[in-house]
Amino acid sequence: MKARLIASVVLAASVVLGTSACNLVAPQATTNIYDPSDGVSGRTGDLKIRNAMIIVDETGTDGNLVAAVTNGDDAQSLSIQFGEGEDGTVTASIPARSTVSFGTLEEDPILLEGIDADPGSLVEVFFQYGNETGVKILVPVLNGELEEYSDLVPESASR
Repeated sequence: MKARLIASVVLAASVVLGTSACNLVAPQATTNIYDPSDGVSGRTGDLKIRNAMIIVDETGTDGNLVAAVTNGDDAQSLSIQFGEGEDGTVTASIPARSTVSFGTLEEDPILLEGIDADPGSLVEVFFQYGNETGVKILVPVLNGELEEYSDLVPESASR
């Protein structure tokens, strides 16, 4: 009688472990970091760049950099470089313990003049501050055809 009871317990435990233990070795999908929108992300030091994308005008000459930057404990001056030379560098202040959104309807746009990029292409944008090692991100280029981006087309398109 004892042998049957032990065998039943062992069999029940084997069935329970066999049907539920696959999660012990399978990777959890919730731990995968991904970009849920059209933009891309990166990090340099304490600054986290999230959902970066460029919305271009009809000619593709100028673009509006849309991104959110989250900062740590100290205020930083973020240098954003696109293209060649100093003409392609923009500086933005990021206060301590804050998130700053660029290029939205509420914030002034960061105009990337002369990028000459077609929708669907990627533009190299370099983010760096202080003595931290910067990060180069291939930022996707979109236009105002989608309704959610139509208000983000840079003003230069209307000149």
